[in-house]
Amino acid sequence: MNNKQEELIKSWLSFTQFHDTVSKELEHFLQQKYKLALKSFYVLLFLAETPEKQLPLQELQNMIGLSQSAMSRLAVRMESKSCGVIRRHGYGDDRRGVYTTMTKKGEQFFEEVLETFEEELKRRVKIVTLKLI
Repeated sequence: MNNKQEELIKSWLSFTQFHDTVSKELEHFLQQKYKLALKSFYVLLFLAETPEKQLPLQELQNMIGLSQSAMSRLAVRMESKSCGVIRRHGYGDDRRGVYTTMTKKGEQFFEEVLETFEEELKRRVKIVTLKLI
């Protein structure tokens, strides 16, 4: 391997280590404070970014990087009476298509989570960056 290749690989490994570390710490933070998985946070984030607060379940699946069955299980948990932050429903004449919509409860919950998540993200990025330097 030449120096350029080594440098590129080292950069890539540093980046993946940084991402993994921050993701694990954010996952832990969300679980402790809100009993929310990071993937569930992503569902709420992507729904919140749309004007109608809804997306096809398959699109969410692709955005989050989950298999169809994993996305379906996650949606069921988020839709359950104990959580209730999303609602799944069919759309149009295509019975195979399922939309996921953020509920009012979900919007309120997400606003609360987002505020502290942003603070924690800034803090974690700063800490991990300092450790890597």
